[in-house]
Amino acid sequence: MPAPLTHIKPDTPMGANLIADGATFRVWAPHARKVYVLGDFNGRIKDDSSLLTKDAQGHWRGFIPGAKDRDRYILHIDGTGSSGLKRDPYARELQSPFPSECVIRETDFPWHETGYVTPRFNDFVIYQLHVGTFYTPNLPRKAGTFLDVARKVPYLAELGVTALQLLPIQEFQTAFSLGYNGTDYFSPEMDFAVEDAALPPYVDEVNELLDARGLARFAVDDLRGEMNQLKALIDVCHIHGLAVILDVVYNHAGGDFGEESLLFFDRQPTSGGVAANSLYFNGREHAGGKVFDFAKPEVRDFLIRNARFFLEEYRVDGFRYDQVSVIDHDGAPHGWRFCQDLTSTLNHVRPEAIDHAEYWNVNPYVVKPPSEGGAGFDTTLTDGLRNAIRDVIRESSRPDERPLAMTGLAASLWPDGFPEPWRFVQGPENHDLVYRGRDQRVARLGDFDDPRSWYGRSRARVATGISLTAPGVPMLFMGQEFLEDKQWADDVENHANLLLYWAGVEAGDKQMLDHIRFTRELLALRRRQPALRGQGFRPVHTHDQNRVLAFHRWVPGEGRDVMVVVHLSTFNRFGYRIGFPPGAWRETFNSDVYENWVNPNVVGNGGGLSIDPIPLHGFDSSASLVLPANSVLVFARD
Repeated sequence: MPAPLTHIKPDTPMGANLIADGATFRVWAPHARKVYVLGDFNGRIKDDSSLLTKDAQGHWRGFIPGAKDRDRYILHIDGTGSSGLKRDPYARELQSPFPSECVIRETDFPWHETGYVTPRFNDFVIYQLHVGTFYTPNLPRKAGTFLDVARKVPYLAELGVTALQLLPIQEFQTAFSLGYNGTDYFSPEMDFAVEDAALPPYVDEVNELLDARGLARFAVDDLRGEMNQLKALIDVCHIHGLAVILDVVYNHAGGDFGEESLLFFDRQPTSGGVAANSLYFNGREHAGGKVFDFAKPEVRDFLIRNARFFLEEYRVDGFRYDQVSVIDHDGAPHGWRFCQDLTSTLNHVRPEAIDHAEYWNVNPYVVKPPSEGGAGFDTTLTDGLRNAIRDVIRESSRPDERPLAMTGLAASLWPDGFPEPWRFVQGPENHDLVYRGRDQRVARLGDFDDPRSWYGRSRARVATGISLTAPGVPMLFMGQEFLEDKQWADDVENHANLLLYWAGVEAGDKQMLDHIRFTRELLALRRRQPALRGQGFRPVHTHDQNRVLAFHRWVPGEGRDVMVVVHLSTFNRFGYRIGFPPGAWRETFNSDVYENWVNPNVVGNGGGLSIDPIPLHGFDSSASLVLPANSVLVFARD
C-alpha cells in the first residue's frame, strides 16, 4: 500500500513538514506516473510504502512515520519521459556538498523577542551587500558567510543605515554567483553557511553580541546548518535595530539546473520543449535562465508561497524583486497579474514589510495599487539621480572648470510620476553598476588616477551627500561608506584583489575612518531632521557654470525647513547669494569638516547665517554664503 494519508488535509503544507511521529510530504507533479519519497527514515527503498498518492489537482501526498529533524530525503519521480531523482522544490535545506539530498528541518529557532519593529518606509536607508564577499576573514579556506555578516552588524547599526539588502541567498548550482541563478528557492545557499566542525568559534562571537545586550545565548546546535545561520543573522540584525531585505528572483530560475532540479520536474519528455513540458517555465529565457510560466496558478502559488515563507518563518522585513520588467514583458500576458496577486497577498500578511521592485525603464505604475491598475509594490528602483550624480562627479574630474549639468541633476532629484518620495530608491552605486569590468566606484570617478587624493575623497563625499539628503530612499553599496575605490566580483578565488579593503579600516586608515565618520554623521543628521525624510521639496537654484545646486526640503504643515547646497568647483566661493526663507538658520552640516577630520582649515559659514531682505529664487529673502570647494552644506531653520 502507498504511504498513509494520516495527517493529510486539503491545506497540508507543500514540501516536507514534521508532525506527530513523522512527516507529511506534498509535491506538485501533475504529469508524473509515480512519486516516491526516499530517505534516512525508510532506507531509501523504493516500494509501495514510500509511494505518495496523487489527488485531483496533481499533488502527490503522504505521511511517512519515523521521519525526524535533519533526516535526509529525495524524491524519485517516474514520468512519461524519464525516471529518476528530483529535489523537493520546497526543501528548507540541502545536504552539503551540492548537488545532494534535501534535509527535513524543524522550524523551532530560538528567536530573541526584543520588540523590534520594521521601520516606516520613509525611514529606510538601505545597505546592499553580497554575503560571500562582504567580509571574508577565512579566505582562502572559505568565502564569506551569514555569520561573518553577523559579526559586522554592530558596525552597520552604528553607521546609521536601517536595512541590509542581501543579494540573492537562495541555493545556486555554481561555485560562485551574484545569486541571480538560483534553483532551490526555499533553501539558503549552503556555501554561505559555516560547517559544523568550524562552528563553535562563530557561535562564541555571536554570543558576545548577545551578551552585550543581556540576551540569552545560542547553543552550538541552534546554529547548525544554513537555515538557522541565516535566521541568526536576521535575529542579530533585529536586535540591533536593522531590517533585512532579501533580493528574490521571481522572473526566472537558473542558469545551470542539473538533472535533479526544478526543470522538467515531473519528467515529461524533454523533446516536447521547455514551453510545453518543463512544468514551471514558459519557454522564454532571461539572463541564461528560464522564465517562469505565470499562466499556471501552481507556479504563481509556488512563488507567492516562497515570499510568505521568508516573511513568516525567517521574519524578513521585505523583498527587492529582481527585474519585475521581465515578469511583465516575458511573462505576458499573465506576469502583471502575478505581481498584483503577490503584492496583495503580502500586504495582507505583513503590511509593514517593504515590497521593492526593480523595473526598467522606470514605471510609476509599478507602485500604484492594483485597484488603479498598478502592480502594488511599495517602492521601485530609479536611475535618474544615480546617473546624474555619476555624470557630474565624472565630469568634475576633467582638468578644467567646465560647466556641469547641475540643472539636470536638480531635475533628477524627484522623478516624474511618484506622489511620495519614499516610493523610489536611489543611490550612486549598486552591485550591477560597479561589478568587475563595468563602471567605476564614485571615489575613482572623482579622480581615476588617484581616488585617495583630495579630489577623489571630496567628490565621493559630494556623491554620497547628495543621495543622503535628496528625496527618495537612499541606498549605499558595501564599502561606499569607507571610500572603497575598487570594483567588486563574486568570484573570490580568482579575484581576491577586488575584495573590500577591511584591512584598512581595521588598521585605522585615517582617510577611510574619516569617510565613515562623514557618512555616519550625515545619516544621524538625516534622522534628526524630518525634512530630509519628508514630503516637502523644491529645487531653489542651479548654476551649471558655477557648479552649484541648492534645494529646499520641509515637512508640510510643520516647517522644519532644511536647505541643501552642493558645490563642485575646485576652489572656494565667497559671497555666493542664494534665496532662503526668512528666519534663523544654522549650518548643521559641512562636508569640508571631514577632510582630515577635524579639518583645521575648514571653510564654511561659522555655524550660522545672516538672512537679508533681498528677494531671490522665489523667496522674499536670501543669504550670502561661503561655499567650500567640492562640498555639501546643510542648513536648518530654528
